[in-house]
Amino acid sequence: MKPSVAVALAAVLLAAQHASLAEAAYPGPRVIIVGAGMSGISAGKRLWDAGIRNLLILEATDRVGGRMHKHNFGGINVEIGANWVEGVGGDKVNPIWPWVNSTLKLRNFRSDFDSVVGNVYKENGGLYDEDYVQQRMDLAYEVGEKGANLTEMMDPSGKDDISIMAMQRLFNHEPNGPTTPLDMVLDYFIYDYEFAEPPRVTSLQNTQPTATNTDFGEDNNFVADQRGFESIIHYVGSNYLRTDNNGNIADRRVLLNKVVRQITYNDRGVVVKTEDGSSYRADYVMVSTSLGVLQSDLIEFKPQLPFWKTVAIYRFDMGVYTKIFLKFPKRFWPVGEGKQFFVYASTRRGYYGMWQSFEREYPGANVLLVTVTDDESRRIERQSDNQTMAEAVAVLRNMFPDVDVPDATDIYVPRWWSNRFFKGAYSNWPVGVNRYEYDQLRAPVGRVYFTGEHTSEHYNGYVHGAYLAGIDSADIMINKVFKNQDFKVRGKYDAQVAEAK
Repeated sequence: MKPSVAVALAAVLLAAQHASLAEAAYPGPRVIIVGAGMSGISAGKRLWDAGIRNLLILEATDRVGGRMHKHNFGGINVEIGANWVEGVGGDKVNPIWPWVNSTLKLRNFRSDFDSVVGNVYKENGGLYDEDYVQQRMDLAYEVGEKGANLTEMMDPSGKDDISIMAMQRLFNHEPNGPTTPLDMVLDYFIYDYEFAEPPRVTSLQNTQPTATNTDFGEDNNFVADQRGFESIIHYVGSNYLRTDNNGNIADRRVLLNKVVRQITYNDRGVVVKTEDGSSYRADYVMVSTSLGVLQSDLIEFKPQLPFWKTVAIYRFDMGVYTKIFLKFPKRFWPVGEGKQFFVYASTRRGYYGMWQSFEREYPGANVLLVTVTDDESRRIERQSDNQTMAEAVAVLRNMFPDVDVPDATDIYVPRWWSNRFFKGAYSNWPVGVNRYEYDQLRAPVGRVYFTGEHTSEHYNGYVHGAYLAGIDSADIMINKVFKNQDFKVRGKYDAQVAEAK
């Protein structure tokens, strides 16, 4: 027998052994979960708690965590994906916050975004007057508040929705939105830095006000722990999956490096095929890949997903949010109270604008983080890291012309958009869609179910949204399995409830 044939046969036998062991240990409906990120692990726990315990999780990468991912850079673990617990300090408790702050006690720091107004640098160096920046910021927030008030007057169905930029035109009388370097970077800070896309495409009604801040509070806490933010996923999974001595998921029901390429489904069950030639049969499948993956051709559905489902998938946006890490031989930027964030006001909107110092989180690390999004992210992903390093250092030298700014010694550029297993950072709610399309996005197709932060009705794009979406999608499956209740899609422009067809 050829070695390649032997290896393939061993893989098939191993997969069959996993399946038979699981079936023997956990009788009942068999469910395959595609993806071991927050939503997939959360959905698995919910199914487990409901008595659906014959589970198999297939993960395309070599790790559990999805878009929550620590990376060792310059001797410290930094978060290249999700980093903040957004929504802290309100009357309701963000479900992620107790795990971070109490259960796991992950090191975290409140982000002082209010101090940004005192740290806005002109394109050719020097700070803008703080009082003047505050005036421009207050004006931008005043316009935003008017937009939030307008939202309350709109039909709940979303049929009156407009873009954030349309709102800015309405209340600030700027046909193209903010145009000066200062106003553009403040606009970027308020909107793009949050939603990963510019105001011209982002829905007003579904982002102003942001449900996360309204429900959970205005504070944002930055997680900076060597165990990684992803440790909360391992904690959720530890409730039904085996873990190692470090608390990391190490269960034979979680198969890594299993790239799902095809899902065949009918009224009797599903067959999931992976890139290595393995096949797995189940009664149901829960697809927890990113929206970007669903919009790509990575996974083939047989038969093709119905038109209403496909259109819903393509109507939403997958934003690109890139955190670029730079290490220097020495610190040359200001530090101390109110100096955590600093901003570069370029004539080119979104060009290396949002900077963050790690001096408080990692003293002496001499690491800076600069964030870019959208078109700048895609441009940077296509060029070399050396070119990106040169551009970023040139910006710093423009900001600090009277300071000796050395060359960076290292750089790390995550490439979420180029990675076929993600195709972006997180979803954004564009103008023109409403909760009808969201119902369609999370609605099952036969025995194929869907979850992910993009299916969260109120908190898409956030870690807590991913966690709650896993629960919601699992409940949809549980209702079908145990109560024979089909998921209902609400009518688009009225309160009637209509089944998706």
